[in-house]
Amino acid sequence: MSASAASQETAAVPLNRTMLTVSIMLATLIQTLDSTIANVALPHMQGTLSASQDEITWVLTSYIVAAAIATPLTGWLADQLSVKRLLCISIAGFTVASALCGLSETLTQIVASRLLQGIFGAALVPLSRSILLDINPPDKQGQAMAIWGMGVMVGPILGPTLGGWLTDSYNWRWVFFINVPIGAFALFGVLTFLPTQEARRTVKFDAFGFVTLGLAIGAF
Repeated sequence: MSASAASQETAAVPLNRTMLTVSIMLATLIQTLDSTIANVALPHMQGTLSASQDEITWVLTSYIVAAAIATPLTGWLADQLSVKRLLCISIAGFTVASALCGLSETLTQIVASRLLQGIFGAALVPLSRSILLDINPPDKQGQAMAIWGMGVMVGPILGPTLGGWLTDSYNWRWVFFINVPIGAFALFGVLTFLPTQEARRTVKFDAFGFVTLGLAIGAF
């Protein structure tokens, strides 16, 4: 390899790392954002979907419960599918579910779509943290975790403000449609810059633990 080619390859590593970090942070942002962005839009959804005040809260509850139950599966799924494949499936599924939420015409449709959002989005936060630790050298890991923590915190804080602005300026459906372009960009970045890894398939699935955890969270 020539010196110029080696220098170009060396220069490309930080760029790839930066683009991958941005893509991962966008995926994390939309997942954490959706935990609060729909709160202020509930009265508008209630009128459109002809739901009672108690019924419309399932738009929030379904997402939180689905994410809580599905999160423990992340390690096993990453072992079975590989980190890159699971992350791509999660981002794509979350983006499609967001579009379905915005297109919903009944309470049943939006609650089902929010369940899908929670299931697909559950792996985004733990995977993003793991990937950022893997792609950064030890001396950069503290900085990477600071950036990751900032993204995780900004989402829930920004959610109500952004949700209120979108609802007042456009329509409550844009609370969910806004995830589509962000998710598409994040998916493109992960597909382009995250190295492909083979699935290991060494972790055993704890079916009893998962079922009891799901029942406990669902009961609460």
